[in-house]
Amino acid sequence: MSPTTRVPARVAAATSTGWSVILVALLVVSCAAGVAIGAADLSIGTVVESIAGRLGIGPGTDLLTTHIVVDLRMPRVLAAAAIGAGLALCGAVLQSLTGNQLADPYLLGMSGGASLGAVLALTTGASAVGALGFGAVSSAAFLGALGSLLLVFVIATSRSGALLPGRLVLAGIAVGQLAAALTSALVLFGDRDSAHRVLNWTLGSVAGVRWSGLVGILVVVAATMTIFLAYGRVLDSFAFGERAAASLGTNVERSRWVLYVVASLCTAALVAQAGIIGFVGLVVPHAARMLVGPLHARLLPVVALVGALLLVWADIAARTVMPGRELPISIVTAVVGVPAFVWLLRRRGATS
Repeated sequence: MSPTTRVPARVAAATSTGWSVILVALLVVSCAAGVAIGAADLSIGTVVESIAGRLGIGPGTDLLTTHIVVDLRMPRVLAAAAIGAGLALCGAVLQSLTGNQLADPYLLGMSGGASLGAVLALTTGASAVGALGFGAVSSAAFLGALGSLLLVFVIATSRSGALLPGRLVLAGIAVGQLAAALTSALVLFGDRDSAHRVLNWTLGSVAGVRWSGLVGILVVVAATMTIFLAYGRVLDSFAFGERAAASLGTNVERSRWVLYVVASLCTAALVAQAGIIGFVGLVVPHAARMLVGPLHARLLPVVALVGALLLVWADIAARTVMPGRELPISIVTAVVGVPAFVWLLRRRGATS
């Protein structure tokens, strides 16, 4: 390789590193702001003092302030960051795998399956007993997402065991529509209170996440990020088509199965905890590619950071825009995501 071909790669790597450093700094500041801002506005000093007091390295603050900071807002803000990162990562990988720029984490019908599972739990009056930090509704949503995913894979897999991307997308649409119809039927024949609870869940929120649930979210997102980075070069090879990827030594079918399953399980776990949050997995990958390019080793960390930033600020807006009332987080992401996506499309069209 000649020096002239090394320079762009070095410049791109430096640009990626620079953006990562900037985004990490912004994320730290944003998380601190997210803990401080709320119905009871607190200073950053009070936040730090409360955390230090809980850790036993300072006098701390009063019990109510410490409870607000440590037990309520911190897990909520960290969950928003982790969920935003996870959804953005899954969206980026599914866009690369399918070659579809409109792909998002809910491509395979899991949002419909998760909604059906949650609605079954809500309309049958399930108790709050769950596992691994998941309550009954979250556990039901997770199982519903897995059930829809399994059905999609059964439909999309050929007799030879190959996972066909075109059939996969169509199967996801069909299963998602079926689950949506069943969900609507349950809501229609349920009582008004159940319908209200269903609506609140489907619009998404991180308000109910506590430390027990946060641990599971962090583990899922960290494992997903690790696997995706390990398959970075494989994802790059898919940009040239299946035959080119195979000629480069990629085991196409095995890679597809691994990446689809990991993205799907991650999405199912995140939807189970926070409901359906749209536009993060669709818009963020496109914005990140404009910053650092398409190579996944550089792209994925930036995607995760931008997704985390977006959802942290969306959550802040959701609980502060209307005093005394909290908006569903998916409303905020849609209000931000639609104009951003239109702008990205127009900019890409102008430069193509």
